[in-house]
Amino acid sequence: MTAAGIARLAGVGRAAVSNWRRRHADFPKPVGGTETSPAFSLAEVEQWLRDQGKLAEVPLRERVWQQLAGHPAGAVPALVHTGCALLFLRANPRAWRECAAVPDERMAGVLALALDKLLAERFGPAADPGRAVHTPGCAELLPSVPLLRAAAELAGGTGVPETFEFLLGRQLDANPRQYTLTPPGLAELMAALAGARGGEAARTVLDPAAGTGALLRAVDGPAALYAQEADPDLAALTALRLALHAEEARTRTVAARTGDTLRADAFPQLAADVVLCHPPFNERNWGHDELAYDPRWEYGFPARTESELAWVQHALARLRPGGAAVLLMPPAAASRRSGRRIRADLLRRGALRAVVALPAGAAPPYGIPLHLWVLRKPDGGPHPSPELLVVDTAEPAEPATTGPAPTAAAGGRDRLDWPAVHGAVLDAWRAFAGEGAGGGAPAADRPGVSRAVPVIELLDDDVDLAPARHLPPAGAGGPAELTRVRERLTETLGLTTALTPPPAALHAPAHWPLTTVGELARAGALQLRTGGSGTGTAPVLTEHDVLGATAPSGSLPTDGPPEEPVFVEAGDVVVPVLGGGAATRVVDEATAGAALGRNLQLLRPDPAALDPWFLAGFLRSTANNRQASSYASTATRLDARRLQLPRLPLAEQQRYGRRFRALAEFEDALRLTGRLGGQLVQGMYDGLTDGTVTPD
Repeated sequence: MTAAGIARLAGVGRAAVSNWRRRHADFPKPVGGTETSPAFSLAEVEQWLRDQGKLAEVPLRERVWQQLAGHPAGAVPALVHTGCALLFLRANPRAWRECAAVPDERMAGVLALALDKLLAERFGPAADPGRAVHTPGCAELLPSVPLLRAAAELAGGTGVPETFEFLLGRQLDANPRQYTLTPPGLAELMAALAGARGGEAARTVLDPAAGTGALLRAVDGPAALYAQEADPDLAALTALRLALHAEEARTRTVAARTGDTLRADAFPQLAADVVLCHPPFNERNWGHDELAYDPRWEYGFPARTESELAWVQHALARLRPGGAAVLLMPPAAASRRSGRRIRADLLRRGALRAVVALPAGAAPPYGIPLHLWVLRKPDGGPHPSPELLVVDTAEPAEPATTGPAPTAAAGGRDRLDWPAVHGAVLDAWRAFAGEGAGGGAPAADRPGVSRAVPVIELLDDDVDLAPARHLPPAGAGGPAELTRVRERLTETLGLTTALTPPPAALHAPAHWPLTTVGELARAGALQLRTGGSGTGTAPVLTEHDVLGATAPSGSLPTDGPPEEPVFVEAGDVVVPVLGGGAATRVVDEATAGAALGRNLQLLRPDPAALDPWFLAGFLRSTANNRQASSYASTATRLDARRLQLPRLPLAEQQRYGRRFRALAEFEDALRLTGRLGGQLVQGMYDGLTDGTVTPD
């Protein structure tokens, strides 16, 4: 196991494990790995933690994960064996119990025979070279038998699909560079745009570049799922993942195949209701030379540099007439000159219905604001769509004039406000498609957010479909809007003036008796909690929200074993762990109930002993933060237990607390003033340059 696994096992941070290795001569020595990422023996680490009183019992799920990660054949084959065994357990619990009751060697042989029949029923005959999951033999299964027994025991408590999701999630987290993931929020949005979520269930759904199966998992109640993936290991994991959830999703058919979709399509006769796809980007070796006369290129033969347009046409070719496809695309695909003829033909024939610009951080590569293309296969009718819907969520619709700043475009994979992105995109799409209130009404133009653009405007020499190019600026609203912003700015400037702290009298530095947060925690005057774990639907207060004084903008994972996150309460004080800056936040009623995010520590004071504003104010001291921070690495890390407070009576604490609270209100007013001032300045520039405001 790695240092990260030890930290997870003991419920501490990785820094604590590094400290143990330095300070304790008897800490277990590495048994593998590299100098920068050593691996340790699970048994030795477990015994050492017990001897030190840092571990009572290893949780079953951690033991199962460590068995899987340390499997002699590798984690992926072990995970495939586990998925097969869990599929057998779910299909026939009684037969599994009989199989598990015999010795290991006998169990491996019996299980191999049982899986041969089961996998043939689920994924096709063993002779099919494209079958995603091949039956492991007795010799392959034998080293996995202890793991399979433990996984079945874990499934008895957490559920069969949940157990596989937990192990698959750990494997993906442990190898982030090996897999290109589609985040759950994005997968749900793509399924909703295709009409495969929250409405009438699509009967057949295809993902020709299935990856980890996240897009197909997001579909509501399909009758059949079809998946193809070029990576054999990933194809096997995805097939098992979908099969384990098929019963729960009321899916009768799961057809998963291995192979290069563009060169060797596994479903050439399929006419699906929906195609969802997160294709590989910027592929030069996609089959350009050998596929020149392929019948799928109905809208034009893609250039060698336009692999994404090959995937678009493949998706359209596998749809029934009137079927929908949603593809994740790089922004360059909307404007590269080499693809303009294909884009023009997609528009003329009404196949491309919408282009949606997402915020940076929506999916890898996380630094680029990717696009979604929404397509419909023409059904032969005489009236193709005369308009293209363009939606831009890469920038906020308008700067906030009250309350926290918008977070949909804050950037970063942990900072996206997915509900806000979903709302903006789906509201525009449903109105455009005639699914909103008063059905059939055209989409209302929202400055900076959405617009239905006449196709004739797009058919120029460039055929540039980038949404930002065709949207009016977010602040556009003419003199009336600028007057409203100016009035709000004047009001806020007055508030800022009223909140400006009074002149300070000069005094010599105080010499109070001091205590630390760690001592207060041991005395029961406050509780210390660390964020970053748990599943559920509650919003998450992130590090970005604390630093920017914004509303909770993160989200918890919805899959995996249920874990109780740390929920913040009114009066809690939240402190960022990283960065070395002096920042705190006192939780108010509006934020209470959110989950505590990563890299945050929560201090919950006993109101009979500590005033929260007094606590937050003294924690913001520059000197206090410097003495409590570690500078041993490139990232400064704050140890909240070392932060110091003066020992003062509660009444005196409250007197300081009132002043600290007034400073926080002044700081919020300054932030709002900056946002309003920026909006007014940009609005004046835009108005003067487009003629809605005159120099007079």
